[in-house]
Amino acid sequence: MNTPTASPNEIAAPRRFPLREVVLFAILLVAVLGVYALMGAAYSTRMLVEAASYAILALGLTIQWGYAGQFNAGVMGFVALGGFCAMFFSIPVNDAFWNTELPGELGRVLLYLIGAVLVVVSVSKLDRLGVPKKLRSVLTVIVAVVLYMVVISALRGVTGEIESRAGFIGGLGLPAWVGWIVGGALAGGVGYFIGHVCLGLRSDYLAIATLGIAEIIKAFLKNSDWLTRGTATVSPLPWPTPGPAELGFTLARALYLSVTALIIAVIFFLLHRAYHAPWGRMIRAIRDNEISSAAMGKDINRRRLEIFVLGCILMGIGGGVMTTFNSLFDPQGYLPLNHTFLVLVMVILGGPGNNLGTIFGAVAVYIIWIMSEPLALFLMQLAVSLGEGVFGWDFPANMESRALQARVFVIGLLITLVLRFAPKGLLPEKIKHHG
Repeated sequence: MNTPTASPNEIAAPRRFPLREVVLFAILLVAVLGVYALMGAAYSTRMLVEAASYAILALGLTIQWGYAGQFNAGVMGFVALGGFCAMFFSIPVNDAFWNTELPGELGRVLLYLIGAVLVVVSVSKLDRLGVPKKLRSVLTVIVAVVLYMVVISALRGVTGEIESRAGFIGGLGLPAWVGWIVGGALAGGVGYFIGHVCLGLRSDYLAIATLGIAEIIKAFLKNSDWLTRGTATVSPLPWPTPGPAELGFTLARALYLSVTALIIAVIFFLLHRAYHAPWGRMIRAIRDNEISSAAMGKDINRRRLEIFVLGCILMGIGGGVMTTFNSLFDPQGYLPLNHTFLVLVMVILGGPGNNLGTIFGAVAVYIIWIMSEPLALFLMQLAVSLGEGVFGWDFPANMESRALQARVFVIGLLITLVLRFAPKGLLPEKIKHHG
């Protein structure tokens, strides 16, 4: 029987007035208005655009963790993939590369790579022809190592020529939103590979795999000067909307904010429909009771893979939106603290599995993250000023760097308080119970 399965204890319940949601968002609105009053419109609008970009990432994580109970510790890697695609598709074409024979040479090496992958996959299937599995495994490893050495040697020769003659391959000169879409697709493809390998195992293996893949992606982008300019960075990246040069900082950022808000609205609508559809009920049923769901004939691994890939797609899109807004692609700028742990805190604060709560958590945590530095600097300067008059203190030379470290302290304190007093988040997932 393949009818959709409802999550245990989930039945219809009368609607209630969303008092908690109204109060929390009212407090958040007051906080945003306070930032505008203190920091000015240009700074505050930039903060909201970055918070909106993080909200897209957080929505990707909340459907993985909240909907299906999958812990993704490698958000940074999918963000970097989205940022790379945003850069590659939007920056101008590099004629110093395309007007030479180098594209043909690079294409030839890529064909070698595709052929090598096909050969390795074919060797790995030799057991179907009667070859013993141990011998098949040994042959697969040997063939993979040999072909890797051949392909990597050819690739190094071509990439060395690219770096010396053209700098790097450049971009495609397309609209930035094309890179966002492709970035989401690429992140989803990598997520499919990870999930196909690891989702059948325990959840801790998935966390380890995503963490490792994220570091591999960052290392590849950082060291591929021919593709990304590596540590030299790529800038400026064109916006899909008129930039500050045409409209001024405040109006240009406000227009970009409207684009990110529209993306969030579309994602929220689609996720809300999916959550309350039979597919969403089935996903939650698998999360709550995998054994009974399997007994009902559900394909557990397939559904898990669907939700994991969907979350990775959103992370790739969010990474592209964020990188384009910053107008800079810097592989070293992707950090686990900023692009994995911070997103995790946003989801925990808002409530895993609650889309509205996740958006609230993203904006609230990012405001705290950004404003903790100037507030800490103000408090330090006030304390030293008082101490100077009473005790004769001198101002430390590194006040700004000390204030910057307050971000980590404040976020750590925040996550401790939330886990202690609201472990399901400020807006927990609404699960309907029997009366």
